[in-house]
Amino acid sequence: MAWYSRINDYLLSLDFVRSPNKHTLYIREVEDDVMIISLYVDDLLVIGSKHDQVEEFKKSMHSEFERTDLGEMSYFLGMEIDQDADGIFVNQRKYASEVLKKFCMENCKPMDLPSVPNMKLSKSDEPEKVDEGLYKSLISYLLYLTATKPDIMYATSLLSRFMGQPTETHFKTAKRVLRYVKGSTDFGVRLRRSEDFKLVGFSDSDWAGSIDDMRSTSGYAFFLNCGAICWLSKK
Repeated sequence: MAWYSRINDYLLSLDFVRSPNKHTLYIREVEDDVMIISLYVDDLLVIGSKHDQVEEFKKSMHSEFERTDLGEMSYFLGMEIDQDADGIFVNQRKYASEVLKKFCMENCKPMDLPSVPNMKLSKSDEPEKVDEGLYKSLISYLLYLTATKPDIMYATSLLSRFMGQPTETHFKTAKRVLRYVKGSTDFGVRLRRSEDFKLVGFSDSDWAGSIDDMRSTSGYAFFLNCGAICWLSKK
């Protein structure tokens, strides 16, 4: 708490503004120059529209705090970042491989789709229950994979509804998602460099799709220059 208070006061003194929606995100805009700071515990990610601006900030940080400059970001919290002149590609290839190995699925047969089209699941699918802790662990890993894999967002969100009393059917369906992950470990999100920003959004909802309570499931995805930046699926 003391560290957050200290770094918060310091960034505010440099005219950064803290995001009202994410309190570890700071933004500073000076005319056409933009700098963004993302804070995670004692790690900072720095993004700026000008290289000189970023270097100046790093020097000011060095004079105020003991720090280590790890250079251009390539790996962070299980996410791999490839940067080139055309943009940024983010995926979780290494993390996905570790998940597959953890659940003894590293040699499984890949699937083309994460779930069966029009899949319906219920809390009362069958009386045979599975280990609740194991199921919760699997769903937690899958949910973290959705950070760069919007293609498994719907199936994982649906499966997360049954963490209280998972059945064999739920567990088999979750393992099918792992089989899809096996065949798509190289998939990720590509954010392309462009001078012309174009934001496109898609949204949809089923109607009373839940068998258990007749509630609907909605979802959306937003793309900036054809790169996915935001997605969600929830009941």
